Amino acid sequence: MTVVVVGDALLDVDVVGTSTRLSPDAPVPVVDVERRSVRAGGAGLVAAMLALDDEDVALVTALSDDAGAEQLRESLGSVRIVAGPLGAGTPTKTRLRIGDHAVARVDESCGPAPAPGVTAEMLDAVRGARAVVVADYGRGLTADERLRAVLAEVAATVPVVWDPHPRGSTPVAGCAVVTPNQGEAAGLHGSPVADVDDAHAAGHALRERWDVAHVAVTLGGRGAVLAGTVRTDEPVHVPAPRVEVLDPCGAGDRLASALAVALARGADPVDAVAEAVGRAARFLADGGVATLPLERLRATAGGAGADDDADLPEPVRLPGSDALDVARRTREAGGTVVATGGCFDLLHAGHARTLADARAMGDCLVVCLNSDDSVTRLKGPERPIMAQQDRVDLLLALECVDAVIVFDEDTPHEVLDRVRPDVWVKGGDYSADTLPEAGLVAGWGGRTVTVPYHPGRSTTRLASALERVG
Repeated sequence: MTVVVVGDALLDVDVVGTSTRLSPDAPVPVVDVERRSVRAGGAGLVAAMLALDDEDVALVTALSDDAGAEQLRESLGSVRIVAGPLGAGTPTKTRLRIGDHAVARVDESCGPAPAPGVTAEMLDAVRGARAVVVADYGRGLTADERLRAVLAEVAATVPVVWDPHPRGSTPVAGCAVVTPNQGEAAGLHGSPVADVDDAHAAGHALRERWDVAHVAVTLGGRGAVLAGTVRTDEPVHVPAPRVEVLDPCGAGDRLASALAVALARGADPVDAVAEAVGRAARFLADGGVATLPLERLRATAGGAGADDDADLPEPVRLPGSDALDVARRTREAGGTVVATGGCFDLLHAGHARTLADARAMGDCLVVCLNSDDSVTRLKGPERPIMAQQDRVDLLLALECVDAVIVFDEDTPHEVLDRVRPDVWVKGGDYSADTLPEAGLVAGWGGRTVTVPYHPGRSTTRLASALERVG
């Protein structure tokens, strides 16, 4: 039987690029676009996640007849879509990023709209579900009384997981679990939610108000708190594994989809929430929506086959996600993560020896590389000599370097907090005790070491020699 996703489908667009200058007509950055990615968002993203999990899934939604709706259908490929008329343009959210920093979000057709249409085919699809995920994004679909009646009907026999929205509809009675996040729970309950006890109080009150079996208040990196469990009336706090988060988008969708599948499989609510929290954490650790293999779904759209793969848009992979993935996989295998950092402008023998020594201390080496702007601020307007991408390529060509992550700040503190190496290595011209980042590294149980300094090797000396030769 099918897992049915009910809710508002959106079109999500990521535009990622670089910026090295301001616009002459306004003090805003000029973004040189490197890649553009289009994917289903909202209930569409939940359906895509389930399809990538090899679940039999149907999306019950409302769609427009514009180009955005066509892009939505193409992005979902093999997912069965049962749609009524939307009566408005496809809601589209375009996020503009410079590297992994969000600059702006442009919303189109996201304001008030006529009530979406609900068809008999949509109602029949819900009745045939083995589990239902309601992904309410406040567009009005879940307010339809006929649809609500059918959702309440199926909630008596199959698990219904309802992911609410501040502008959305009240969950129907009988839902297995409702999953508001911290802010939503606070707004719906009318009181702050700052800790586990607050989350449980809000969850318990909302559970009684909605007449649902359980409420799981999600707390981001702190996991989730389950109210109304079958085991105890006390707060059940399910902590989340600590992960490096590049982009939190989609974490709630991942949790709700995994929760519904676990409940359909027969897991009790506590175990199901624990499994869902773990799945959401792994999803974020792997890079989130930016690294979902959505081309697998697109390849099935319109009968396209493997030969059409070359025409598929490249999925967005945010800068640094490869390095974080290398670190994560090394830890999962029980290995030691080593990191070092610097400008590495004109690689020379001293660099090579330092990098080789660092790699020998563990099972992977991540190089934290100063961006071009960072090098200029540190070294002056004539530096770097080699552009950022060339420096990345040269470092990755070395056998001892497993990954490179670029940072734009003047110090590596922020990027170190993302990588969290077990060993942080610097050249012997530094003292481990006096390095400003040593305390930061020690905070998560890491250690800072120095390796021998190789006199006579420096970028400045090499640049001067090349200038004399030239």
